[in-house]
Amino acid sequence: MHTVWKGSISFGLVNIPVKLHAATENKDIKLRQIHKECHTPISYQKVCPGCDKEVKNDEIVKAYEYEKNKFVVLDEEDLEKLKKENEDKAVEIIDFVHLEEIDPIYFEKSYFLAPDTGGGKAYLLLRKALEEAGKIGIAKIVIRSKEQLAVVRVYENTLLMETIHFPDEIRQASDVAMPQEQNITKKELNTALMLIKQLTTPFAPEKYSDDYRTALMSLIEEKRSGEQTVESKDGKEPEVSNVTDLMTALQASIDKTKKKKPVTRKKPATQSRVKKNA
Repeated sequence: MHTVWKGSISFGLVNIPVKLHAATENKDIKLRQIHKECHTPISYQKVCPGCDKEVKNDEIVKAYEYEKNKFVVLDEEDLEKLKKENEDKAVEIIDFVHLEEIDPIYFEKSYFLAPDTGGGKAYLLLRKALEEAGKIGIAKIVIRSKEQLAVVRVYENTLLMETIHFPDEIRQASDVAMPQEQNITKKELNTALMLIKQLTTPFAPEKYSDDYRTALMSLIEEKRSGEQTVESKDGKEPEVSNVTDLMTALQASIDKTKKKKPVTRKKPATQSRVKKNA
């Protein structure tokens, strides 16, 4: 399983070397856009509307738009410095709460936490303590330049870390247009309750499947088997300077992240005498 992040998780003065692995995967079927006439994949150009010309990567800078068409330009050096300062931090559990206290709207992405070298006993201690207490840990972590709020909890025989949204990232329910209150008759309510009771069953995730994805793959295989396929004229994607294919760019970004070496941490002399991360 690919390691997303390496570092340590701490609670109190206990420090546990850990590795982070994505616990879920996106199985969406990705479709490409091709030219109907020659079947060549469409490329995406970086164009400046103001200059009406293509722009090279070294001509692009990052900026924050604080008002319409007004920007604060951010230097790569400044961003890199902030990134390194925050990436040096470990996962620090700052509170313990009950899982039921957190509404599902907060949950974002799940990761398996695995013990790294020398962290086995402390890892098992935290897992056992969370089980016995019936609580979860609230922590902070920086993943790929973004600080995340997270919960650490027991899942089967592992520790699971789930990133959650910060409160200011949750939109107000009051902003949603709601229908006017109407009189619900007792008979209507009882019928609805009866239907809920009839459809109530223990949650069995294995019985649910993505019917659309299955049908789409069947359609693709049917067309491929029937040789209903097309090919671009030269059999390969065009080589165009200053043109970046979206999926290629995304994959390159992922590959670059994989190649980046994790920050080396000094191992603590003992697990009971570890300074908290600044």
